Amino acid sequence: MFSIEHEFDATVVTLVDEGEAPLQEDVIVNNFEECITVEQYDPRTDRVNKITLSISQMRDLAAAISLPEGVYSRTKP
Repeated sequence: MFSIEHEFDATVVTLVDEGEAPLQEDVIVNNFEECITVEQYDPRTDRVNKITLSISQMRDLAAAISLPEGVYSRTKP
């Protein structure tokens, strides 16, 4: 399950892990104009882990999901 919310400066997608145990904490993806952040709470450390991707890195990740193993280079739009 996931939700999409449009806020003032970002689009926020929340991914909820549904299924058989062990379940993972929600993943929150914030889509800003200049970057994407991905956050997930870690109960072991009681902290939120956050990574920041450039828009180009996110495009590469989206393309890579459906490709077989290998090294690729995307042409610029």
